[in-house]
Amino acid sequence: MLDIKLIREDPAAAADRLVLVGCPREQVMDVVDLDVRRRKLIASVEKMRADRKIRSKAIGAMQPGPEQEAAKAEVRELGERMGAAEKDLAEVAGSFEAAMLELPNFPHEDVPVGEGEEQNLVLREEGARREFDFTPLPHWELGERLGIIDFDRGVKISGTRFYLLRGDGARLQRALISWMLDLHSREHGYSEVYPPAMVRGECLLGTGNLPKFGDNLYRDIEEDFWWVPTAEVPVTNMYRDEVLAADSLPIKHVAFTPCFRREKMSAGRDVRGIKRGHQFDKVEMVRFVHPDSSDAQLLELLGNAEEVSRRLGIPWRVMQMCTGDLSFVAAMKYDVEMWAPGCEEWLEVSSCSNFRDFQARRANIRFKAGKDKPALVHTLNGSGLALPRVLISVLETYQRADGTVDVPEVLQPYMGGQQVIS
Repeated sequence: MLDIKLIREDPAAAADRLVLVGCPREQVMDVVDLDVRRRKLIASVEKMRADRKIRSKAIGAMQPGPEQEAAKAEVRELGERMGAAEKDLAEVAGSFEAAMLELPNFPHEDVPVGEGEEQNLVLREEGARREFDFTPLPHWELGERLGIIDFDRGVKISGTRFYLLRGDGARLQRALISWMLDLHSREHGYSEVYPPAMVRGECLLGTGNLPKFGDNLYRDIEEDFWWVPTAEVPVTNMYRDEVLAADSLPIKHVAFTPCFRREKMSAGRDVRGIKRGHQFDKVEMVRFVHPDSSDAQLLELLGNAEEVSRRLGIPWRVMQMCTGDLSFVAAMKYDVEMWAPGCEEWLEVSSCSNFRDFQARRANIRFKAGKDKPALVHTLNGSGLALPRVLISVLETYQRADGTVDVPEVLQPYMGGQQVIS
């Protein structure tokens, strides 16, 4: 959530910034109008409360009689007017809070201006693409021939955009998850957590997934349980409504969870293979940092994500998102994309974002140094990395002409020394 003071001080400038991320100017002006009405009602209600208190005290000092009865009638009438004003205030305040929750984050000053993904910047491409002396297969053909991806039974069990990983396919994905968790916890300084995969609605509100993206989330129809779209949600909410010690920052967590998304906006896209599904696994990195260090922390987080690609020996590139392609909550965002030679495309395997205090204000996560007043932390997150796209790149990059697949060296200890999937 944005700081209303920043909007109140210069509504036009705030609207100019939010227009860059696709927020209509009228939406910002509606918030400004609601804020003005809310503040006037607050002042009016507070004045009536003070007036009633003074009048009630005066009535207690009066002698019984017509004058006191008249004063009591005036206080009753004032109470009725105050009750109506309080009702109006509750309605306007509710509308104001709802409108604030619909405003996206301000883009970072250094984010390039652009209308959409076509204006995203390729910052760098790392690693040499493998040269094949045969035509590499896409993973959907390779996986079925090896018997490690079963599309038909996945669909039979759960419907479209579901699949089964079998045998060495399941082992390879499990090896990737375990290795990435170890890399980030042992070498990059993250503390591993295993959070619930179901959360309360207030957790999704805190991270910015609700109310904006409620249609893309799965939930229990009877209780306030929501399946997580990413481990970012439960991990961020570990410190909801808490004041952290300044010397404990940065706090760095890494977590593995299954993730669930409706993918409604992706209907008709990527219908072949396992690139896009309603359920997938992901290793997530989350940081809680001092505001003065969040820009530097984002670059370090990005480097942690890139290191996974580097050690797997798979070419990758780093994209900087322009204003028109930022997420709802991100002030700045970089994507890491792996090359998949069978699909012949770059696959996004990580989005590394600095949310500044946007999530912290919604989730009330603060820090305190000495006698200073508590201040909002900055939160960051990035995939470290996301399956199954890493699995796709591994299978397609390390395939052989005979249809077998070499196991990357870093993963062999996690597969009992196995070197080849055949």
